[in-house]
Amino acid sequence: MARIVVTRRLPAGVQPPVGSWVWEGEGPIPHGVLLEQVAEAEGLLCMLTDTIDEELLDAAPRLRVVSQMAVGLDNVDVEACRRRGVAVGHTPDVLTETTADTAFALLAAVVRRIPEGRDLVRSGGWGEWDPELLLGGDLWGTTLGIVGAGRIGSAVARRAAGFGMHLLYTGRRRKPHLEAELGIAYRDLPGLLSESDHVVLSLPLDDDTYHLIDAEALSRMKEGSTLVNVARGGLVDHDALVEALRRGRPARAALDVTEPEPIPPDHPLVGMPNCLIVPHIGSASVRTRRAMAELAVANLVAGLEGRPLPAAAT
Repeated sequence: MARIVVTRRLPAGVQPPVGSWVWEGEGPIPHGVLLEQVAEAEGLLCMLTDTIDEELLDAAPRLRVVSQMAVGLDNVDVEACRRRGVAVGHTPDVLTETTADTAFALLAAVVRRIPEGRDLVRSGGWGEWDPELLLGGDLWGTTLGIVGAGRIGSAVARRAAGFGMHLLYTGRRRKPHLEAELGIAYRDLPGLLSESDHVVLSLPLDDDTYHLIDAEALSRMKEGSTLVNVARGGLVDHDALVEALRRGRPARAALDVTEPEPIPPDHPLVGMPNCLIVPHIGSASVRTRRAMAELAVANLVAGLEGRPLPAAAT
């Protein structure tokens, strides 16, 4: 029986392969413990909180497959795995719609100042109706720019079309089919930032996209605009974002992901009323997390049996 290591308990109703060793502790598995456990492992089912690098691969000479329960692979050295003949799987598609729901929920919440309204009620500060109380922005009739129109970005665009929003996108390549379907227009990044009332980030994190949204990029955004990030925290220079929010370019931000994670509670962004931060819950629905776990297990089993992975990293 193959030795399998699973770095976190799986959602209820999903069982790892028989005989798997599962980390039962609270929080991510300590890296030192992981290095010890993979010494004889042939299969590894990991999370985005685990670092799969040369050090780990050196410690796991029998490893044949790495299956990540996430779509992003910025924590996995995919090329190093390939050089060693280790198959790598992830979980695209199954989390697309739920994450797009989260992106749109964050956008609507921060634009309409929903968290501030909740806090006002809880604090006892809600008085008589006031025509200037918590005036926010609109979604309908505004321009949404999507940075990274892959699976999730395209799903966000389809939701935005239903709200009567004008759509722009940018990315590494044009998407003629999406342009034809939704009437979405391509722009380069500077053009998109300067034209958009709201910007959603939904692209992978790599060497080329790290701090893609820096001080210069933020300065191109409109006064009164919104930045939403449901991808990876490292896409945004958080220090630059603090200063930009203070200046009103953008006017507000909503972050499902931060750098680092978790973000320290004393970080300036956490206390800013125009910045909504939630704890990386983009795919956190019961149905979606179960589907992610099932696909991660299927990838793992297929790799160990010498079959093509249902969702192999490309």
